[in-house]
Amino acid sequence: MKNLFAITMMVLAVAAMGPGREMGTPSRVNPPSAADVDAAQAARPDPAPNDAATASGLHVLEATTTTPEEFLWQARPVVVFADTAADPSFLVQIKALQDLPQPLIDRDVVVITDTDPGARSPWRQQLHPRGFSLVIMDKDGQVKQRKPAPWSVREISRAIDKFPLRLEEIGRAGVLP
Repeated sequence: MKNLFAITMMVLAVAAMGPGREMGTPSRVNPPSAADVDAAQAARPDPAPNDAATASGLHVLEATTTTPEEFLWQARPVVVFADTAADPSFLVQIKALQDLPQPLIDRDVVVITDTDPGARSPWRQQLHPRGFSLVIMDKDGQVKQRKPAPWSVREISRAIDKFPLRLEEIGRAGVLP
C-alpha cells in the first residue's frame, strides 16, 4: 500500500510539473553549405553603385556610398559587416532581411552592408567590427545592439521596439508594461 501511495504521488508530482520544455526554433541560423553559397553568389546580380532600394522597398546601401550622419533622426541603420561577401553568416543575414522586409520598413530601417575591410568605410571606422557583425543603431546615431551572429527579422524588430525613441513613435512612452 505504501508503494502504491508513493508511486501515485510521484506521478502526480510529475504531472504537476507540466509538459517538458519544447524545442523552439533556435535564434541562431545554421550557415549554408558551400554549394548554397556558390548558388547564392551566382544568382546575386551585381548591385548598381547607388541602387538605394530593393524591389521590396527595403533600402539596402553599400557602406562606401553613405555615412552615419546621413541617417541621423531619419532612419535606423542596421549595419551588416563581413570580411567578404561570401561569408555564410553575411549571406544568411541578408537573405533573412530581404525575405521579410515589411517589419523593417515599418520601423524606418535602412540596411547598410560592408564586406570590404580594406575600403575603411566611415561605418567601419566608427563601429570597429571584427569578422561578421550585426549592428543595430537608433535614429539618434547610438549603437543599441551588436551581434556576432545573424538575427531574424523578428528578433531585430523586437529589439527596435524596446528603444526609447521607438516607444515614443508608437505612443507607448511612459506606459508601464
